[in-house]
Amino acid sequence: MTGQTEKMTGARALIECLYREGVDTIFGYPGGALLPIYDEIYGSKIRHVLVRHEQAAAHAAEGYARATGKTGVCIATSGPGATNLVTGIANAYMDSIPIVAFTGQVPSSMIGNDAFQEANITGITMPITKHNYLIQDAKELPRIIREAFHIASTGRPGPVLVDLPKDITTEEIDFYYPDRVELRGYNPTYHGNIQQIKKAASMIKDSKNPVIYAGGGVISSDAAAELRKFAEKVQAPVTTTLTGMGGFPGDHPLFMGMPGMHGSKYANYAIQESDLLIAVGVRFDDRVTGKLKSFATNAKVIHIDIDPAEISKNVKVDVPIVGDAKWILSHLVKYAERSQSEDWLKKIGHWKEQYPLHYIEPETGDGIKPQYIIRKINEICKDAIIVTDVGQHQMWAAQFFQYREPRTFISSGGLGTMGYGFPASIGAKVGRPEKVVISISGDGSFQMNSQELATAVQANVPVIITIFNNGYLGMVRQWQELFFDKRYSQTCIQNSVDFVKLAEAYGALGIRAIRKDEVQPAIEQAIASGRPTVIDFVIEGEENVSPMVPAGAAINEILDLERKG
Repeated sequence: MTGQTEKMTGARALIECLYREGVDTIFGYPGGALLPIYDEIYGSKIRHVLVRHEQAAAHAAEGYARATGKTGVCIATSGPGATNLVTGIANAYMDSIPIVAFTGQVPSSMIGNDAFQEANITGITMPITKHNYLIQDAKELPRIIREAFHIASTGRPGPVLVDLPKDITTEEIDFYYPDRVELRGYNPTYHGNIQQIKKAASMIKDSKNPVIYAGGGVISSDAAAELRKFAEKVQAPVTTTLTGMGGFPGDHPLFMGMPGMHGSKYANYAIQESDLLIAVGVRFDDRVTGKLKSFATNAKVIHIDIDPAEISKNVKVDVPIVGDAKWILSHLVKYAERSQSEDWLKKIGHWKEQYPLHYIEPETGDGIKPQYIIRKINEICKDAIIVTDVGQHQMWAAQFFQYREPRTFISSGGLGTMGYGFPASIGAKVGRPEKVVISISGDGSFQMNSQELATAVQANVPVIITIFNNGYLGMVRQWQELFFDKRYSQTCIQNSVDFVKLAEAYGALGIRAIRKDEVQPAIEQAIASGRPTVIDFVIEGEENVSPMVPAGAAINEILDLERKG
């Protein structure tokens, strides 16, 4: 234990615990079960960002965590407040992001009696949290909060929920804070097996067609520098998953972009023709592998991951190395030698020339191609943090922006949550105020949490929201075009809202661009304004994301879907 004990209420103890954990920001929404806690927040040094929907609090906490590398914190009241966090918690769980969610709960004596605004939130969130707690003894509050932050941020990161009955927050306790955490059965492995590392190094030396396949684990372990050093030493091309974007420089000669359903042709071809796949911090997601039986059939597989449950879960692994990616790569580079990849790199270079990511400009020159917008953003603000919603715009942002540093691309990967991007961008901007933060959204996704314009304005968080307005739920419409004979069932949302007027109604800046020559001035105006800004980019309604691998196909069975516009 640290220091002398001091008497205080559970609510005050919570704030003290947050101080000890270095928390500077909470995203939340008050309610009756939280009144003692919010009374303590009122006079605290912790910044509270008042969202307009609890789902946005969880997304903002995750955006904060992804941008800073720290644990994000959100809070919601009992019942519907707590259940509104569920989507954001599930999103963090799927993408292995450290957040701690606090929920109010009815008094302990009323739990199980169907009291007003009661919900069994620990039961509800058990499958989507790394761990959760219902505090039943106020004296245990400091220990539990210490454990919650430890669990969320160590090993494979993830969300932890702490449910706080109202009486626990009003009861007086002798406050203490544990020096260390001791959890039986929880002891993540950080140091990889040296013999396995040596075995991997030997395989790399003998490899002629190696591919490094890196994911979000590279970001969470801060292993970007080690990954680059390793790739350059062994001269292996690198492809990163959606959540691994920025883990390897997007402008590096060895970089091949993203693999999978909407990945580059050359990344997919390289994986399929590789003789050695070096997987780092990935889980072999179905959007990457396509048809599993046809995935990298000629390759031996080295898999580096901190979670042993991921080893051989989807793809059989030849050399598993369990541990922290940063530690393992820093040791692997000591033993590894250059692979026999000279001819292989020439072949990949030829593929890059033959199959570049491209798009066809409109014949009239008046319309706006979404890919052009992304390239302009990349040109104007290379160092921006890009936060996306889910849909076609997400894939264009992954394809056409060059992410040069880790924690500059934030997106919903595993869960694919529409409405994620805007509140996550608020969290990212709060965590990294010195950065330009641009939310790339669609007219469908944005409307799922557009009320957070009030949050951005009130909290003075000058994020830039770019809406790719095509009048459709674009990705679903694309599938309907390709596989359902253009029967656009409930995917047309044309003329649903004037986004410029909506922004102005909330006190934000609203800009509309309908021509190509208006794109750059709109972006520059938004950056210069220093205000929360919505840019309504009106784009072609039936533009498709290309290339595309159909569901159930091998990842080298690729469709080209470019439109002339």
